[in-house]
Amino acid sequence: MEPPQQAAGTKPGRGIAPLSPASRQRVQKVFEHGQRCAEKDDFDYATQLFTQCVVEDPGNVIYLQNFFANLQKKFKNNKSGAMLASLKIKGQRSALVRASTKGNWTEALQAGCNALALNPWDIPTLLAMANVCKELGSDEAQLTYLRRALDTNPKDIPTNRQAAMTLQRMGQFDQAIACWHRVEQAKPHDEEALQSISRLSVEKTIHEGGYDSSVLMKGNDGTSSSKISVAQYSRGAKNNPQVVPTDEEISLPPEERFQKAIERDPADLQAYFKLADLYVQQQRYDEAERVLERAFASLGGGDLAVRERLEEILMRRSRQQQAIAEQNYQQDPGEESQLLAAQMRSRANQIELETYAAKADRDPHNMRLKFEFGLRLKRAGKIKEAIPLFQAARSDPQRKSEVLVELGECFQKIEQYKLALGSYEQAIAAVEEADSEIRRLALYRAGVLATGMREYDRAERHLTELAGLDFSYRDVADRLDKINKLRHSG
Repeated sequence: MEPPQQAAGTKPGRGIAPLSPASRQRVQKVFEHGQRCAEKDDFDYATQLFTQCVVEDPGNVIYLQNFFANLQKKFKNNKSGAMLASLKIKGQRSALVRASTKGNWTEALQAGCNALALNPWDIPTLLAMANVCKELGSDEAQLTYLRRALDTNPKDIPTNRQAAMTLQRMGQFDQAIACWHRVEQAKPHDEEALQSISRLSVEKTIHEGGYDSSVLMKGNDGTSSSKISVAQYSRGAKNNPQVVPTDEEISLPPEERFQKAIERDPADLQAYFKLADLYVQQQRYDEAERVLERAFASLGGGDLAVRERLEEILMRRSRQQQAIAEQNYQQDPGEESQLLAAQMRSRANQIELETYAAKADRDPHNMRLKFEFGLRLKRAGKIKEAIPLFQAARSDPQRKSEVLVELGECFQKIEQYKLALGSYEQAIAAVEEADSEIRRLALYRAGVLATGMREYDRAERHLTELAGLDFSYRDVADRLDKINKLRHSG
């Protein structure tokens, strides 16, 4: 197993910087290897591989879900983990806390995964990992840890408090209120829970209704108030111009309020967007799609903002379906679930392919869109169609080296080996940072291909440089030995 790389965005509050295409590709291959091990019930090795994925890409929820699914299957869902886990886990949990305190997020993630490998239902570890994700700015991963803690013990007060505050920050007010209600049930008359429920009810109305919070949260005397009147709304309307709703409409649930706004003014684009966003938040993607299709029809089909939102919803829904199918396959491996996961993966890529094709057509000078379109074509096996897009995207200086590696792989797949090797070597030359992941990958690809082409001096030069950067990179040491043997046998 390759050692985990430093997680991106490792300073407090800085968030997670996206992985480079080369790093993402490498981690994805580790993940796929982990999936194969999990399918064979090689749980321990799968855990090591999934841990590497979670540490290097902590915001990837699919990696995290597979990490938990593998452990759940290993321990046969016993809710307690390994024997004597409560004793063994303390050291790793302490290491997690110490590393988090110092802002050493990679060490914290590694220690947290090691602890969860002993007991994936350990609530203190799950909460600590959720806090790490909060510091890294990964909301979905944070919620994944919190929801697992809630599944373990829905009545746990610290878990519900932390989940409520996280859900409130993310604008998921109904779920946050539900968490505070559980705190209230477990601890009647809890002042924080009662105040939070009252405050969240108001914030929910303000947030989903698009009202001016500086006006709606104060009464006529300037004091805090939870009541909303049309007069108060009207005073803030200059900052949010739209038709003023009636008192009856303000009291309606958000879904009905937005629907009435659309009935009142079928050209009210913001009402369509708010209703669609509400459905997306609730993962009701089919309904969100229908709302935007209505908006598209009402505006004569010419509004680009509607089209782009519709495209994004289609991609999000397909990714969710893919994630669910892959998680189901991990939890219940079988030919049928494996086929479904493959189908959902292919379907998600096809939807993204069509989306980026349309985006690139609308903005033909955008090299990033050409690159993304090319990636989807490559994944779909449409290599010859992807090549011209990657060639065009080489003009983008921000991702030139990544594009050249992708281009080299395409040429290699169609057996244009000289062109492939030339692309890899151009990628090596284009990398500004000498010690970078994309440079490692380009050196490795060039070295392996040159070996196959019997250009041993060229191969040795690239692989020796790679070994100097990272002697543990994949099988670089074995490949250098292989070149030496080939020379002597020839």
